[in-house]
Amino acid sequence: MSKLNRKLIFYIIGILLLFNGGAMLISSLVSLIVNDGFVKEITLSAFIVIFLGFVIISLTKNNKKKLNKRDGYLIVTIGWLTMVFSGMLPYYFTDSITSFSNLFFETMSGYTTTGSTILNDIEVLPKSIIFWRSMTHWLGGMGIIVLAIAILPLLGIGGMQLYSAEAPGTGINGDKIHPRISDTAKRLWGIYVGLTVVETVLLKLAGMSFFDAINSSMSNIASGGFSSKNASIGYWNDVPLIQYIIILFMFLAGTNFILIYFGLTGRIKKIIQDTEFKWYLSFISVFVIIVTAVLFLSVDLNETDVFHPQVYGKFESSFRHALFQVVAIVTTTGFVTGDFISWTPFLTMLFFGIMFMGGSSGSTSGGVKVLRHLILIKNGMLEFKKSLHPNAIFPLRHNNSVVEKPIIIHVLAFFILYLILFIIGAGVLSLLGLDFESAIGGAASSIGNVGPALGTLGPISNFDSLPVFGKYWCAFLMLIGRLELFTVLILFTPYFWRDQ
Repeated sequence: MSKLNRKLIFYIIGILLLFNGGAMLISSLVSLIVNDGFVKEITLSAFIVIFLGFVIISLTKNNKKKLNKRDGYLIVTIGWLTMVFSGMLPYYFTDSITSFSNLFFETMSGYTTTGSTILNDIEVLPKSIIFWRSMTHWLGGMGIIVLAIAILPLLGIGGMQLYSAEAPGTGINGDKIHPRISDTAKRLWGIYVGLTVVETVLLKLAGMSFFDAINSSMSNIASGGFSSKNASIGYWNDVPLIQYIIILFMFLAGTNFILIYFGLTGRIKKIIQDTEFKWYLSFISVFVIIVTAVLFLSVDLNETDVFHPQVYGKFESSFRHALFQVVAIVTTTGFVTGDFISWTPFLTMLFFGIMFMGGSSGSTSGGVKVLRHLILIKNGMLEFKKSLHPNAIFPLRHNNSVVEKPIIIHVLAFFILYLILFIIGAGVLSLLGLDFESAIGGAASSIGNVGPALGTLGPISNFDSLPVFGKYWCAFLMLIGRLELFTVLILFTPYFWRDQ
């Protein structure tokens, strides 16, 4: 095993700090524009981070510009933690969040696009800090690492190892935007920025203020969930058009970005033929039909003003809230329009199950991902066939291509490890005093980067009630889930650190 290129690792960490500091400067500009009185504090945060980045870069610029796979894993994990710790500064200097555990939790939830919060009143925060919360989502959504890849070749550094360690998915999709990974990263970020801009414009035209529109868009395209309002998107329950726009872009954010690129370049056939996309759409459709039926038949919408059935009628209200919450949980965006765990016990269990689904591979969503579920289901069906015909050969296919055995084993290992971590995660939370419903909900939400959970951590509550260790534990689960388990956990194995 090749030695770690420590100088290059720190060099790239320095680059990431420059990106993060630059994003803080944008937030300080927002503070100046809205005149909320925190320009100095946020600018100080930015200068500290940028200065630290320049120092690290200057001390490590003489390095061998070659990455191996071990370097990639280490850069992604340390890089994410670096972004989180430096991203805490704006909250700290503006006194928006005080305790270290709360700072760490909120910032980790931002960069991992989980969307869980410890804040009890978001609307009293300075607007520049609300913007910074959304910015942490936006940077973490596509991955600050992928952004760095786009410029690494300019510095003489290859980025393939870095991309494979950070980018979500199973690695079985053969389609590529461009043979050069840096050009792929640039195009993905171009789509990412474009979707954010388009959604912002549409939300503004639909009646949102520009500030709420840009914050909602940055959170939405990142599959995040931080909102500028305490009631999340439920604040606009009387403006259905706003919610339908957000649903559309939640769905797009949970779609493989390569398919979006194919759609934008006119290759619609690629989308129609993609098995994962068809099942992604089918799963959502089935869940929406079930939830709509239960809401329409079993919930008296007139007993609460949350649904606003008077806008277009009871059926439309039932359908819209069902569609919104199903897409929000499937894509792990985590926006809410109401307290979905209070609708019926059946729907509470249904939404809990959906937390384990996730969007498409190659999207900004978290969770297990639809593609992995498909491989598990197909492999299970093949095992039935092999039981009847033990000597026959039944290859597992995806998009008319044979899925190699090592990839199937990888998916099985991922799923088993995911469930083990969920059980351990829920067990730790229960040991900390959480009731059963809150413990399993908190663990599922954290590792799946969903946002709202169950019980005392549900949609109308937050995670502030967690004990201090519980906040660190959930933040750890968020990081593991966002980086697809293996990237982080491999660092805890002794053979990773052996130089040969």
